Amino acid sequence: MKPSFDHIFMNLATDLAKRSHCVKAHVGAVLTRDTRIISIGYNGPPAGTHNCDEEWPETGCARDSKGSCSLALHAEENAILYAVKNGARLEGATLYTTLSPCIACARLIFSAGIKQVYFDKSYAEFKGLASDEGVDFLNRFGVNTVKFVNLG
Repeated sequence: MKPSFDHIFMNLATDLAKRSHCVKAHVGAVLTRDTRIISIGYNGPPAGTHNCDEEWPETGCARDSKGSCSLALHAEENAILYAVKNGARLEGATLYTTLSPCIACARLIFSAGIKQVYFDKSYAEFKGLASDEGVDFLNRFGVNTVKFVNLG
């Protein structure tokens, strides 16, 4: 049986996550429109800066004032920024990500005009939060979110 494009893109996001140098989490993202890849990304520091697993292999990178990684861009941010940097149109795009978006990424996704988000694992469960604020935000403002179910 041929795999669906949803499976292909989610598998690619999963493979991209393996490229992350983050000590805390490995997350991948794929942006598509009409079964074509627009952009890819994974979490990590901006190009030209330090990889946390190389500089801080035990603890990860230093924390900022809010307790977040001081260097890291999220996979969704990297995919969106790369697309914009290269002149891609994101209006109506679909995002596949291995972890549901945090609230900051959800705002970016909405603002970029992305209309659908498939995710594998829950950010709330990963962080020990009561709810998936990012998913709730996206659903509230008309972005369709789908918990990906791998059937094969």
